[in-house]
Amino acid sequence: PRFLTHRCAVPRGANLSGEWRNASIPLELRGGRAVPSRCRRYRLAALANFSALGLRPGSDVELGSLEQEPCLDGWKYSRDVYRSTIVTEWNLVCDDDWKGPLSTSLFFVGVLLGSFISGQLSDKFGRKNVLFATMAMQTGFSFIQVFSTSWEMFSVFFVLVGMGQISNYVAAFVLGTEILGKSIRVLFCTLGVCIFYAFGYMLLPLFAYFIRDWRMLLLALTLPGLLCIPLWWVIPESPRWLISQGRFQEAEDIIRKAAKMNGITAPDVILDPSEMQDLNSQKQQTYTILDLMKTRNILTITIMSVILWMIISVGYFGLSLDTPNLHGDVYLNCFLSAVTEVPAYIISWLLLRNLPRRYSMAAALFLGGCVLLFIQLVPSHIRALSTLLVMIGKFGITSAFSMVYVYTAELYPTVVRNMGVGASSMASRLGSILSPYFVYLGAYDRFLPYILMGSLTVLSGILTLFLPESYGMPLPDTIEQMLMVKILEFRPASSSTRDSKEEEENPEILKSTAF
Repeated sequence: PRFLTHRCAVPRGANLSGEWRNASIPLELRGGRAVPSRCRRYRLAALANFSALGLRPGSDVELGSLEQEPCLDGWKYSRDVYRSTIVTEWNLVCDDDWKGPLSTSLFFVGVLLGSFISGQLSDKFGRKNVLFATMAMQTGFSFIQVFSTSWEMFSVFFVLVGMGQISNYVAAFVLGTEILGKSIRVLFCTLGVCIFYAFGYMLLPLFAYFIRDWRMLLLALTLPGLLCIPLWWVIPESPRWLISQGRFQEAEDIIRKAAKMNGITAPDVILDPSEMQDLNSQKQQTYTILDLMKTRNILTITIMSVILWMIISVGYFGLSLDTPNLHGDVYLNCFLSAVTEVPAYIISWLLLRNLPRRYSMAAALFLGGCVLLFIQLVPSHIRALSTLLVMIGKFGITSAFSMVYVYTAELYPTVVRNMGVGASSMASRLGSILSPYFVYLGAYDRFLPYILMGSLTVLSGILTLFLPESYGMPLPDTIEQMLMVKILEFRPASSSTRDSKEEEENPEILKSTAF
């Protein structure tokens, strides 16, 4: 990060005069300015000889002609902003500076693995069991991380923390969706989950401002996980999952308890075991990931969705991780980055309710991408404007990230919808793994990450315009219906598409309303 400056350490026993000690680090050009080198120093043995002879640097000895050497005695770090980080702990600088972004990428590798297995685990063992088991996994391994003795140990446990984090997120999302009623479910899936994520994001810089040591900060962020233990006796298992497992009595008990809490009188018979058994015994056609490539239309949508999710993920996580490199107070910038997400989620929710998906998504992506490209044009002395543009870019990309879940789910037919969203989500994880290295490029050129992320985001906005429109259209149910989807073909939507009765009698396929 910009605030974590470092230079070669010069040991106290180097037998150098104060003048030679001050001149022991060569200058190099960085950002158009001559600054002390981060990874090289003049050879101390030669400097000690010059110092013993009473020669002076610059006047008696030309510094530019002196031999240089790497930082053989370690590094000296600035402690102005961070007291201790994993970078200063294990010297992840110079030849080892690739390990910093790799640590973050390994966390997202864990997220990728967790997202791959979390669905199968919750289907087999139950939503509630997986939710609390993976919360314990995240909290437990985060606690062990506090006592890491090496970068390798820290990184291995970071993978496991990532697996637990995404697994409990997915389990909580599914559990809430299956327990809550229709009116509350939509609010929970959109604003509920996202807004509270943003609130947690806001608390992060607050904790970090008062706790500058990475071990104590990680401990402070881990311990609140223990507060979730009492929720085991509050949160019920999903009745839908219990029914799918043939545990009808447990499901009925949960439903009756919910009815009692809501002041509703439950009927004498809620679940007829014989009817439920017949329902579960019905054999349905199984589909595989290959069905996402079965026809040209669904293959085109899959390829476009994968590219779209990956680019949006690179932009979102890239801007989030780049926050410490912005000008101004690092903690304030991180807080502003979190605050920006709240209106982004609200706007995306309103757009989803009232406007076509394709144009809403494209507008958000164009906004985010264009302002990132403009950052390089801002004069260097107007730093506040650069920060403002980054926040607007984060606003646009966050809005698109929130909308892409709903849009993708509406594009796929029911029989492969879960797999389609899952494949797109996997692509998103790959994007998040790459994002730390986009930030890493800023060490070579400050504007390069913004140019790359801005260009890719604008490209994804253009790509969105080639997708079919789904707003106001009935959801496709079968792959056969997808055969009739025409990308970019103008078909005026008839009033029957919004008539629920006619939709039930003769469902229409998903259509494009592009001009």
